[in-house]
Amino acid sequence: MQTNPSPVPGNELERILSLAEFDIDYSSMENNFKDLAHLAAKIAGAEISLVNLIDSFTQWTYSSYGIEGVEQMPREESVCQYTITGDEYFEVPDLLSDDRFKEKSYVSGSPNLRYYFGIPLTTSDGYNIGSLCVLDKDMRRQSPEKIELLKIVADEVVNRLKALKAIDGLKYKLNQVKDTQKKVAHDIRGPIAGIVGLAAIIAEQGDKNNLDEVLEFISMIHKSGRSVLELADEILTEGKELGLKENEFTLLLFKEKLERLYLPQSKNKNINFLVKVNEKNEHIPFIKNKLLQITGNLISNAMKFTPQNGHVTVTLNLETDISQYKLKITVEDSGVGMDKHTIDCIINGETSSTAGTVGEKGYGFGLSLVKHLVHSLHGSFDIHSEIGSGTTFEVTLLQNHA
Repeated sequence: MQTNPSPVPGNELERILSLAEFDIDYSSMENNFKDLAHLAAKIAGAEISLVNLIDSFTQWTYSSYGIEGVEQMPREESVCQYTITGDEYFEVPDLLSDDRFKEKSYVSGSPNLRYYFGIPLTTSDGYNIGSLCVLDKDMRRQSPEKIELLKIVADEVVNRLKALKAIDGLKYKLNQVKDTQKKVAHDIRGPIAGIVGLAAIIAEQGDKNNLDEVLEFISMIHKSGRSVLELADEILTEGKELGLKENEFTLLLFKEKLERLYLPQSKNKNINFLVKVNEKNEHIPFIKNKLLQITGNLISNAMKFTPQNGHVTVTLNLETDISQYKLKITVEDSGVGMDKHTIDCIINGETSSTAGTVGEKGYGFGLSLVKHLVHSLHGSFDIHSEIGSGTTFEVTLLQNHA
């Protein structure tokens, strides 16, 4: 019997959708929050402070103070999973005497934590996407005054997340403007080149016509046209040295991100995790919108239902034609598999929580999130599976050329 069931917010699907809208790359932790984590620890008089964001399966540490090397942990192992179910704060004066936490590795072993205090990171829509928490090796409590100060810090974390999202949006629009500028420059190159060429021909034949004044005028046109053509070339080549735009991936970069984020999870469960790419188009850039959220949830789900010594393989393929890219993401596992009824429930958004192969807690929303995100991007989501034969998830997305 499960004595300490994992808490799930009543609005869990909406909550993880709200987090997905921030489209956060957890492999590139932001330095923008280090000062806030430091401030929270000083206010609370605690050794450690963390800014944690919690998705369907994982708690991601977005910034930290007082502890190194903490980047992620299974959601069911965290204390912050309780914080996001409330509206105010969650305090545990002595983790060692609390049945929910006394056997957790960070309590019973290094760093031997005893105290926890967490405040939910709440969006303007009322969804708790994570927690600002402080921890200590000694027992303590927070005064009402300190709690209010910590709430202000938590609000500032959310404000900065919103600001970063807005900045990314502005950068994307700026890139669109630059692309339009380049297209305009490209469109005028032909006519300008024609004018320059015509002027050159007339200039070569002008002596026969004894049109000195016309020759002088045409010479000026030639020089002016050449300058405009050089300007157009300059506009067209602008930014080539900058490499990828911030809203773009290549297959190689996508592979690198997935390995950084999910190899720790695979090693923790002794699963062989492999990411393969189509080498032919591995350097072609494409829009990264929600790709980490979609693929990450599929990988975490696959690992949950794959036994130890099993495998999870991700295949990334990019096909191109005249006007579009077709990005195909396949996540295949050697797990327990599922029957047709379960597949139909997932496709219809009627999934429920199920325990993993070694008792991992389930929340029942990861695949619903994937289905929603893929649908919002006008893509397709297919599942192929049989009981005892593993599962293959296939996502196909179409993108117009930049």
